[in-house]
Amino acid sequence: MGMNANQLLSVSCLLVLASCCNGGKILVFPEDGSHWVNMQVILKELHGRGHSLTVVRSSRSWFIQNNSPLYTFITVNITQTDDASSGFVESLMQRSLSVHRMTPILRFLEQQKDVTTVLKIFHSGALSLISTMLDDSLLMGQLKNASFDLLLTDPAFPAGVILAHYLHLPMVYNVRWLNAGDAHMAIAPSPPSHVPMYNSVFNSRMNFLQRTENFLRYLASMFQERFVIVPIYEELLKKHFPSGSDLLTMQRSADIWLMRVDFIFEFPRPSMPNIVHIGGFHCHPAQSLPAELEDFINSSGEHGVVVMSLGVMITALPKEITEAIAAAFAKLPQKVLWRYVGERPSSLGNNTMLLKWLPQNDLLGHPKTCAFVSHGGTNGIYEAIYHGVPVLVLPLLFDQFDNAVRLEVRGAARVLDAGILTSEDFLNSIKDVIENPSYRRSMQKLSELHRDQPLSPLHSATYWIEYVIRHKGARHLYSEANSLPWYSYHSLDALCFLLVIIIVPIWASVILCRLFCCTSKRKQKID
Repeated sequence: MGMNANQLLSVSCLLVLASCCNGGKILVFPEDGSHWVNMQVILKELHGRGHSLTVVRSSRSWFIQNNSPLYTFITVNITQTDDASSGFVESLMQRSLSVHRMTPILRFLEQQKDVTTVLKIFHSGALSLISTMLDDSLLMGQLKNASFDLLLTDPAFPAGVILAHYLHLPMVYNVRWLNAGDAHMAIAPSPPSHVPMYNSVFNSRMNFLQRTENFLRYLASMFQERFVIVPIYEELLKKHFPSGSDLLTMQRSADIWLMRVDFIFEFPRPSMPNIVHIGGFHCHPAQSLPAELEDFINSSGEHGVVVMSLGVMITALPKEITEAIAAAFAKLPQKVLWRYVGERPSSLGNNTMLLKWLPQNDLLGHPKTCAFVSHGGTNGIYEAIYHGVPVLVLPLLFDQFDNAVRLEVRGAARVLDAGILTSEDFLNSIKDVIENPSYRRSMQKLSELHRDQPLSPLHSATYWIEYVIRHKGARHLYSEANSLPWYSYHSLDALCFLLVIIIVPIWASVILCRLFCCTSKRKQKID
């Protein structure tokens, strides 16, 4: 059983209380880490609009705590011990930095091997969570009786998707990544000729060799999806769902896809009517800062401040890189605010303040902030775009390398390879970002375009969630292409049929001609 008696009683009481609230009843199945950071933004907005929210979390969650005045929680106790940890993330970072120093062919092969390993680990964790839930008949009965209006989930891993189908609930995605690539690939045409694949570090204008590599990455992604991810959940689907149930079909069946992208940052590509672009939905005008930070910033005078953060997953870089950065910061006339956890760098200057946590959005919105040093995480990048702050990017993991390319080609950022970073390189680069006005002009143009929308991304997200509640789904926006097998989607069956129609008559004609010719020759010989 995934829950003890006291937990089940608590959940029962919470579900009864939720049924008495006004607004919709929403079951939320989030992902951890930075994904939870942006999911909370939507949940706070939904709570403010009168909706009742129930969040499912694992007992082994890193960031999703089991208390909040805004929503109730269902904690699922899982016993799996081989899941990812903070140490695992650190080792991934080291491995990623070393792989990106390899030759292109070797880098491609090593990346695919690493992606396969990571997929197995994270999907095994998702399998453990959803298996525990589905095996708990009492919990499932209570969730069914709660009569939720929809399930809101981040489908980076499909535990929430499977739960929604088990409970027969309409489904809304807060999504960026799905399976082995970006979520657009699962629902909309994504020609590899101009849509860069995950970790390709290409832009949309690729030469022949780049298009060839991108196509190989596309094939590798399809292989990983069908032969690495799908088999992980086969036994679970056989046990709890009708025969023939398919994970990929389940994933494509969401009513609304709230896609965390904006085409001022992403490269344009085909889309679908049930995709709503909400990139930057977590950004908002800067709020006042704590007195200590405000005093530190004001002490910078006309030089301004630099903000550095590596996101919620990476607290610090390897020591030699950290020392190089600290030494470079010490030579700047600007003051520096650095989110940092760990041993204090010996080369740290008096102009740098280390913080275990910092109000990133509010700092980026401060008029004295002149540059942002980032790992290239999506949340931070959109905050920099929103506030028009140029970026020095040190990509470390996952999509951060692709994010860096997207910002660099728009002239709003400079990118450094953290694996071969020197103090001199970092100093020259940060000075360039601060002193070269082209970076700020480019970023401010992106900010202007990003803000020029009829409806804010957050309001757009909540509108479409409420739309699904009002209409009990949005199946009229669903493309039947999502239900087709791959060979029908690409018209291969139709092509084969047409080839048969053409080839068979030709083949028959050739046979008849040969028979006729042979018969004529025999008659001539007889004569």
